[in-house]
Amino acid sequence: MPRISTHRMPATLLALALATFAPAAFADGPYVIGSSNTVTADPPIPRPSTTPCIVQLMSSAEFDNFNPVPFTYTPPADCPGPWAKVVFTADINVTAGIQYDRTANFWLGPTNIYFGTTAEPSPTLGPNWHVESDLTDYSPIFLTAQQGTADIGNLVNTTYTGIIYASSTLEFYPLAPGQTAPVTANQVLALSAGPTGGTVSLNSSTDTLSGTFTLPTNIQNAYLDVYSQSQNDDEFWYTCVPNDVATELDSCTNTGFRETEITIDGSPAGVAPVYPWIFTGGIDPYLWFPIPGIQTLNMAPYRVDLTPFAAQLSNGQPHTVSLSVFNANDYFSATASLLLYLDSGSTSVTGALTKNSLNAAPNPLVTENLNVGNTITGTVSVASSRNFTIAGYVNTSHGKVTTTISQRINFVNSQKFDITSTEYVQDITQISDVNSTTTVATSGQPTVTTTNDFQFPLTVDIVEVVQSNGDTDVTTTAKQNYANKTSTAQNGALTYVSVLTNQGQHQDTLVYDSSGNFLNNTNQSSSQLYNNTDSTGLNVNCKLTAAANALTYFSPTCTQ
Repeated sequence: MPRISTHRMPATLLALALATFAPAAFADGPYVIGSSNTVTADPPIPRPSTTPCIVQLMSSAEFDNFNPVPFTYTPPADCPGPWAKVVFTADINVTAGIQYDRTANFWLGPTNIYFGTTAEPSPTLGPNWHVESDLTDYSPIFLTAQQGTADIGNLVNTTYTGIIYASSTLEFYPLAPGQTAPVTANQVLALSAGPTGGTVSLNSSTDTLSGTFTLPTNIQNAYLDVYSQSQNDDEFWYTCVPNDVATELDSCTNTGFRETEITIDGSPAGVAPVYPWIFTGGIDPYLWFPIPGIQTLNMAPYRVDLTPFAAQLSNGQPHTVSLSVFNANDYFSATASLLLYLDSGSTSVTGALTKNSLNAAPNPLVTENLNVGNTITGTVSVASSRNFTIAGYVNTSHGKVTTTISQRINFVNSQKFDITSTEYVQDITQISDVNSTTTVATSGQPTVTTTNDFQFPLTVDIVEVVQSNGDTDVTTTAKQNYANKTSTAQNGALTYVSVLTNQGQHQDTLVYDSSGNFLNNTNQSSSQLYNNTDSTGLNVNCKLTAAANALTYFSPTCTQ
């Protein structure tokens, strides 16, 4: 049976589908019952009590082609720093019309300060949305006047008519009287396409994004913030299957496993799991009206702790930090930022990397159990398990500091198929778990242990059925989650716990006639639940639900 919708609606069908989509008229306000305007349950960044200096990066910048929009940044004279907090904000909208989702990257010099994608419009809806993020750790890049770039490549012609507009600011919050400045990076170094930023395309496992730096000689801590965004043939990498069965399963290749590998001077240094972001045009555009997928509009980097390598990086020699994506298959869009925290009491540190059991590449296990004939039934799966320890120490001005990182990374992508002449069923269950324990032992001080548990589960069920009247129904159900539990202990005594979960559920059915013409969508529903609590008393909770592509409920806590 030929598939009518293979993970993204074809352009001609997309145009027709959105042309027939007539949501309720947009009204002002972030949560309006009956509105189809884009909304998320993600909360705003908490602000300090001080009055910020606000620097406008751009105002109603227009994106109707693939030319990046430059802007000039000047540090705020009335808020010279250090700052209690630095907050990035952007307000983005797309005019009513037909348009694909687009990737959005904002850069200050070569450093990425925002990575996301856009919502899709319809002829009767021009969605608008707000995103913001905490960039306090990146404070050093804001001390110098420099050029910035906003890149939202967008095709506008007689078919694709939606024009994107964006306004953006940086908010600088001064310290309150008597307040101690937060610990931030002392230097931020970019791994990007050049002096004005830009992502680098990783088309295969051997492609790399690299930066070679001669670094300060007094590094105490180092971290790499990594973005690996799937594009083109890899956009739906979690639906892919082993190469030898890709043809009969009508699917993409290289299995359903991807992973970002970090190296220093060619040696393994860390792993960044790939989050399965789904864009607003993904699989079925109606799934994401009005609630997009988790982090779709504002993606979070994965932070890799490179602190055990601090002494090596501080030896005064050039060092190359690289990342690649295992199983990349045209392609992943990548950038990263290296954050360095220095020993202010010395000009140089000594030390060594004492242990590194991380293998250069994963060794995934592929299992196939398919019955192939007039029908195809069965399963394919791919699993990867990593268990490693990296340790090192630095002799600082305040004593010897030893950092030990132990990680367990488990990944499973299991897919069930049932293919006949009138039906195509693909059920995907994916589990991506990271358990990371970092132990920091400093001479004369309590030993601090931090545990991070990340979970990125995903299920996608796609069912295409030819009805007795010749119509074809394509029903998709998708469930995502981004979960993180963090705990900190000193000498074994628990001092802090934080639990974050951000989960979404989406369902829709597309209906086509016997000629493959789109007729309508039915039974659409979606929800998002954001919950974040910690041992200090933080309790942030917001739940949204939608049906028939309009908002039906938001919990009272969403507006508190």
